[in-house]
Amino acid sequence: MSPAIPVRCLARPLAGGLVVPYVSLIHNGHAVFGSLDADRARRAFLQHLCQICAQPLQERFFVIVRPADQQQGYSPEPSLHPECQPYAAANCPMLNGTATHYRSRPVLATHPAGRPCTDPSCPCPELTPDQGHSARNGRPAEQYEAWMIAARHYQLVFRQEAPAVPVGISVDVPVLRKRVLREAVLPPEHAALLDMVRAALGLERP
Repeated sequence: MSPAIPVRCLARPLAGGLVVPYVSLIHNGHAVFGSLDADRARRAFLQHLCQICAQPLQERFFVIVRPADQQQGYSPEPSLHPECQPYAAANCPMLNGTATHYRSRPVLATHPAGRPCTDPSCPCPELTPDQGHSARNGRPAEQYEAWMIAARHYQLVFRQEAPAVPVGISVDVPVLRKRVLREAVLPPEHAALLDMVRAALGLERP
């Protein structure tokens, strides 16, 4: 059963019965789940706001972390309250395991239904995905974890070429708790190899 809408989020707008996160891109009046509004994300980073409800963080918060984020040392999305994180994890297709692959084309240049944007006054065709989205384009989903961090260890990481622009929240800090939200989806060639190993060892598929 999906968690109830957190009390913190009751004032947030809904789309399809789901809370529209504060940092979600709004395109032609529609919420584009899974795409960040750069200005709102920057405000959430700098003002220590939850990416879902937009309220200030308190003693502890969660960040969503992939293996690539661990390697680069920061999570590229704003953090979440302990109450908002389970709701997001249960309803986001990428976090709950429903989505097995990343989108195969930039969502910012399309309507929520996937059709190309034809509005000449809309700035979305000028927008391009960041390097992270480009690298993940159409690839199998990675493992996602939720890391709980104390507020006193909230540290932003900034772009070298633009010191005032945060790129994420540092994960090179003490972590209170780690929770796996979804496992990685193995590429077909890796899955086939794993099946061969299981067969050779007489192991059953999980």
